[in-house]
Amino acid sequence: MRNKIYNLLRRSEKYAHTDMIYVAKGGFWLTFNRIISSAATFLLAITFANLLPKEAYGIYKYILSIAGILTIFTLPGMDQAITQTVARGYEGSLTLILKTKIKWGLLAGLTSLIFAVYYHLNNNPLLAASFLIATVFLPFVDLFDIYNSFLKGKKNFKFSAKYQMISQIAATIILIITLLITKNIPLVLLAYFASWIGLRFIFFKTTLRKFSPNQNIDPQTISYGKHLSLASVFGIISSQIDKILVFHYLGAIELAIYSFAIAIPEQIKGFSSSLAFLMLPKFSEKKINEIKTGIKNKIIKLFFLGILVVGLYILIAPFIYNTFFPQYKESIFYSRLFALSMLNVALMPSDVFLVAKKKIKEQYLSNFIQSIFKIIIMAIFILWQGLLGLIIARILSRFFGSLINLFFYYRSSSDAEN
Repeated sequence: MRNKIYNLLRRSEKYAHTDMIYVAKGGFWLTFNRIISSAATFLLAITFANLLPKEAYGIYKYILSIAGILTIFTLPGMDQAITQTVARGYEGSLTLILKTKIKWGLLAGLTSLIFAVYYHLNNNPLLAASFLIATVFLPFVDLFDIYNSFLKGKKNFKFSAKYQMISQIAATIILIITLLITKNIPLVLLAYFASWIGLRFIFFKTTLRKFSPNQNIDPQTISYGKHLSLASVFGIISSQIDKILVFHYLGAIELAIYSFAIAIPEQIKGFSSSLAFLMLPKFSEKKINEIKTGIKNKIIKLFFLGILVVGLYILIAPFIYNTFFPQYKESIFYSRLFALSMLNVALMPSDVFLVAKKKIKEQYLSNFIQSIFKIIIMAIFILWQGLLGLIIARILSRFFGSLINLFFYYRSSSDAEN
């Protein structure tokens, strides 16, 4: 039976123009991990919807959005740099990257402390206490997750998925127990940060002990990671600014409604990240001409897959919200509309190409143009049409960003041929 499946996958390669054995092995674990992660996130969302008032949940999401922006200081681009450099056999930079991320991450904690002082002086003890907790944990919240990037660079998707699944399940259980005990937002944040940092630290140490990284060092890794981090600054800001705009202009309750509207489409779209992780090591190894041979085929297949997924979600969304989130029926219309943004998954290969081939200048320009466009259009549309305007702006900005990356892909690949 195993040989039959193997032969079937090999025969399908002439139609898919892809290493189907690699996709089947890696894709199984990444997809399984995404399913478990989505299920855990869904269960947690049900808990939040039923145990926390809308206003409290809106405040919680606002704090996490600010924290998300402050993670800029933790050099998130280092994660992609690790995957890319490990895929080429250079594993010795892991410890150096860890130290670099710690040093820069302290700035995240310092900035959070400034927020805590600001809200304390403005007589808002809830937000002051929340940001004080974030001050302690922010320098470390994503630090030890570099083990995951390391494993993906080694194409060891099995252990990467296993460790992530265990972490997601454990963190979800801890948060649910916390919500059953208390509705205090600072304590919920404490449980959130502490659980994720602790679990990632355990699997970071496990990975080092199990896989013993070699001593080969690419001297460009740190520099490349910093470049990727800098290139992602506006992208990170634009990914969180929507929630901050809703909180300040429409209020905490509207932020809760918006968060539930985009939650499921974002989780579904998250499955595309599994494909991106599969592509990155392969694209890093291949020459540009080899990538160009199959990329158009991949884009077409992903587009039709996107249509199928979006259509199905639009049909079942009312049932999901009426059954599991009856407190958030207002989110149904916005969620179905936002689902259209998932169609941009078709152009994902061009995004991966820019990272795999270290197109730093193109990434800077792309991220900058996309982010500025997204921030401006969201600010204008939310003032124009409230939540509806924001959803429309998110859809337009997502397609605009994909087209920008596609443009840079074609320009870069054409320059390489000349």
